[in-house]
Amino acid sequence: MSSTRRAATAVVLATSAVVLASCGDAGVQPAEEMDAAATERVIGLTYTPDVQFAPFYVAEAKGYYEDAGVDVTLRHHGASESLFGALEAGEEDLVVAGGDEMLQARSADVPVVNVATLYEEYPVVLIVPADSDITSPADLPGHTVGIPGPFGETYFGLLALLDGAGLTEEDVDVEHIGFTQQAALSAGHVDAVMGYANNDAVQFAQAGLDVRTIPLEGAPLVGIGIGAHADLLADDDGATSAVVAATLRGVRDVIEDPAGAVEIAAEHVPGLTDPAAHEAALATVEATVPLYGSADGASDLARWEEMAAFMADQGLLEGTVEVGSAVTNDHLGAG
Repeated sequence: MSSTRRAATAVVLATSAVVLASCGDAGVQPAEEMDAAATERVIGLTYTPDVQFAPFYVAEAKGYYEDAGVDVTLRHHGASESLFGALEAGEEDLVVAGGDEMLQARSADVPVVNVATLYEEYPVVLIVPADSDITSPADLPGHTVGIPGPFGETYFGLLALLDGAGLTEEDVDVEHIGFTQQAALSAGHVDAVMGYANNDAVQFAQAGLDVRTIPLEGAPLVGIGIGAHADLLADDDGATSAVVAATLRGVRDVIEDPAGAVEIAAEHVPGLTDPAAHEAALATVEATVPLYGSADGASDLARWEEMAAFMADQGLLEGTVEVGSAVTNDHLGAG
């Protein structure tokens, strides 16, 4: 999400045009036009309860899903649960994941289709100490870069960062450090780490550690979105569009009132009543707001094509993927 931190088991398979203003948007059927069974949807939130999922918490708390005629259950994954396992097993109808992660899964025959993009900006950045001599990716040769492991968005981000500078993994010393970026960098075990601008970088600041972030300029990667099971879309009754519309209402509320979003998230995330945790959560939400961009959910199909080519070149796909089958804007409705 984010800043979503993926468990290592996720290695297997490991929101631009119209703002949806109300539950009555075109493309979203009224509740009375949907039969009761078809309006039940389970959304997989692919990590333990976390403020990164604030749009979903807000949409649920404010009744946006109910207004849209969908009975939504928010299901959190366990720390060791695979990213798309519950979707494949039919325990979830939709899932929150990176567009790149969905593409990789699609290449391994996981029937997931990106139906909305939540982060217009890719969230992963290179993080270095403020006094580091690393000022651009071109400075990385001869340095050690820490990543959780060879999976997920931090790994994809590293490959894109290196590729953009004409480098490969062979030009740097890549260390697999688990989810210990702060400890590894602050202790000097590595010279840089890959992390999330709205999570890891925020945690460094909250800890009083002086760091700089180097963005992935022009990286051919797509960040967090909503994926749906392909079978669900084959005979869709408007519920997917309803879920997307309601969630985007939640996104816009988060953008307009980050503090209010944190208050709602506190009902889901243990410990957010603690002042320090509340402050950190607010900082995370405020750092996430720029990533949402126009918050219309639209996917840039040309960027998806670029991503598919890049990931294939990097050996990240198990087979050829028809991009048109992996992403769609058909469920965004119209304002």
